[in-house]
Amino acid sequence: MVAAGGDGTIAEVAEGVLGSAANLGILPLGTANVLALELGLPNAPAALAATLVSGRLRQLRPGRASFADGSSRLFVQMLGAGFDAAVVHAIDLRLKRRLGRAAYVIQAARELPRYDFPLCTVELDGVRAEAASVIVSKGRLYAGRHLLAPGARPDAPGFHVALFRNGGPWATALAGLALPLDLLPRLAGVSLHHASQIRLLSPTVPRQIDGDPAGRGEANITESTMVLPVLVPPIT
Repeated sequence: MVAAGGDGTIAEVAEGVLGSAANLGILPLGTANVLALELGLPNAPAALAATLVSGRLRQLRPGRASFADGSSRLFVQMLGAGFDAAVVHAIDLRLKRRLGRAAYVIQAARELPRYDFPLCTVELDGVRAEAASVIVSKGRLYAGRHLLAPGARPDAPGFHVALFRNGGPWATALAGLALPLDLLPRLAGVSLHHASQIRLLSPTVPRQIDGDPAGRGEANITESTMVLPVLVPPIT
């Protein structure tokens, strides 16, 4: 089965692949295509086609977020709670189609003066913490090819969790400047943690999953009980 789109589309298709005999191929046609970058998928159509025909399998370990209403969603790359999710919730989809990733920069500038930066309470394997924003990641990259969690691997157990303890417009703007320089993991007020089970405990903080809106409030985050076989380029 082939998913043609961005990370959100890939996650939706992956939900149908899990537990079946199918493997997942990816045509990265979305805005950021973070998972495709994470897996080293080529951009050239011929090379992508070759990967779908004769690529090797990589067994990914996606995450699953379960919500208070009994529903759940799979994610292949990351879940965010806080400011980045507020940007995703508010973004103009027409602007996103026209400008791609630049639309997120524009929307972030719009949200900075009006987002109130509530603290998000989170439990990491039972240890409680508070942060202005939380990003739960299965991979190294965030918002494109920018480094967030250097030690993360999508086929490794557990999650890497970035806690942004400093909220407010100035701290968030500084994080935005650090992002394209791959300095986000070293920024003051940002800490990285490894965890297997994560609970978001704040009832009103916005959430996003793989770049798509995912409501607000509490969530339990664990790994999927099944691995996801994904076609990637052969080792040369």
